[in-house]
Amino acid sequence: MNNEFFDALALLEKEKGIPADYLLEKIKAAIVIAVKKDYGAQDNVKVEIDDATRKFKVAITKLVVEEVTNPGTEIILENALKHSKRAKLGNPVDIKLETKQFGRIAAQTAKQVIRQGIREGEREHLVAKYQSKLHEAVAAVVQKVEPQSGNALVAIDGTEVMLFKNDQIPGEELVAGQKIMVYVDDIASNEKRYSIKISRTHRELVKRLLEIHVPEIYDGTVEIKSISREAGSRSKVAVWSKDENVDAVGACIGPRGSRIANVVDEIAGEKIDVVNYSDDADIFVANALAPADVISVIVKSEEERTCTAIVPDDQLSLAIGNKGQNAKLAARLTGYKIDIRPLSQAGEQTAPKKAKSDEAEQTDELFSLD
Repeated sequence: MNNEFFDALALLEKEKGIPADYLLEKIKAAIVIAVKKDYGAQDNVKVEIDDATRKFKVAITKLVVEEVTNPGTEIILENALKHSKRAKLGNPVDIKLETKQFGRIAAQTAKQVIRQGIREGEREHLVAKYQSKLHEAVAAVVQKVEPQSGNALVAIDGTEVMLFKNDQIPGEELVAGQKIMVYVDDIASNEKRYSIKISRTHRELVKRLLEIHVPEIYDGTVEIKSISREAGSRSKVAVWSKDENVDAVGACIGPRGSRIANVVDEIAGEKIDVVNYSDDADIFVANALAPADVISVIVKSEEERTCTAIVPDDQLSLAIGNKGQNAKLAARLTGYKIDIRPLSQAGEQTAPKKAKSDEAEQTDELFSLD
């Protein structure tokens, strides 16, 4: 029976990833509870489980006395000698128990505590496992999609996690067997369960995917300053290079657009604008409104972060975007409230444009994906 017990522990460790030592501690605690309940013992229960020798020992330690006043902790000499020939008055003696001696209630208590310990161990193991993946993009395989709710069950490193419909990219139709990238947004655990929240709509997913596909971002040469996103439609990414010899936007786009194309493929064809970041608000806002051309940007209040962008009349609709999308994404990217005006209505607000460098203008023209 001992061999079966230890074989089962080894199997649990292999299949669930729960360390055998952890399970042994839980099992010891379960047995102590069971013995206390069935034998009226107190803090005098001794449980020894030796994984190396596969030996299992349970005993109640009692004090040898002339007259018993507490049966749970005391024993008379005559009875003590039945358990140990060395028993003496005033000394403790171990009364060994066989597991078959446990009553039905005690056995049931032990089983419940052991099951609970296994659940806790599995939960703690998974939480620790995914703690290193928190706020990272990880690969997942779609197992099944629920027809009514649209929720998808995905597998991440052998663990099944639910990707809810509202965390899926709008318009994306997932199918069983499909490989996708997801963002691990949160990990929660309580006494009863654990939960891992994953998302394909989080803006940080775009950032992590760029880190994967753009070596200059991964090594820190190019830095992502900000991201704004409307999942399934469009994202804007502001980048800056620490090395003046490295073009931040060009590095993200890659040869013939290959790097940005890989990221776009990962997020179901969502469009991405990659623009140059600038500490100068007027330049940054002008860049953020790409693919529209901007004549000038007048910062009204740096404290309230408000500005007016002047664009050619024929660029107004492009600057605003469908249902105001381009303007909203640019506002989120820069943190400025942007009032977009056509040149014909700008009047006295028109100011000389703080122009981008020729290189920046050329880069935005080539690599603003619309």
